[in-house]
Amino acid sequence: MPINVLELHHHAVRVPPDKAEEVTRFYQEVLGLEQDQNRPDIPSVPGSWMYIGPEAATQIHIMGAEGTSQLAKGVNQDPTKWHVALAVDDVQKARGELDRLGTPYWMAGEAVGTPQIFLNDPAGNMIELHQIGTCNCNRATMKGAKGMA
Repeated sequence: MPINVLELHHHAVRVPPDKAEEVTRFYQEVLGLEQDQNRPDIPSVPGSWMYIGPEAATQIHIMGAEGTSQLAKGVNQDPTKWHVALAVDDVQKARGELDRLGTPYWMAGEAVGTPQIFLNDPAGNMIELHQIGTCNCNRATMKGAKGMA
């Protein structure tokens, strides 16, 4: 049975670390996006998370990194590289399904405190899967999780 993907949460873009602030200002001043003030401190990865729209269900994650980042588990296992993140109903079930299908993946999330599954599609595009309700990407989900209206 396929993994149950519920939402597109973010698209991560990689920028040189010394350009992270400038790129953030571009997204704010040119595109009118609002910065998520609750982005955790990610050691050695400057950047920002930018909400898309006032009722944001998605974000753009600006990741300041070059080469293989300190968060990487290997050259091809670097969560700071360009990727799309999808929320799933149950991250452990998703992991089990990937195991059943024999689909290669690797785990991350230590820097943000939640399990993240990373895999590549057949063309090499990186995909992140994480548990719905564990990311600030979707404002409505996080408000509901915190009991806010």
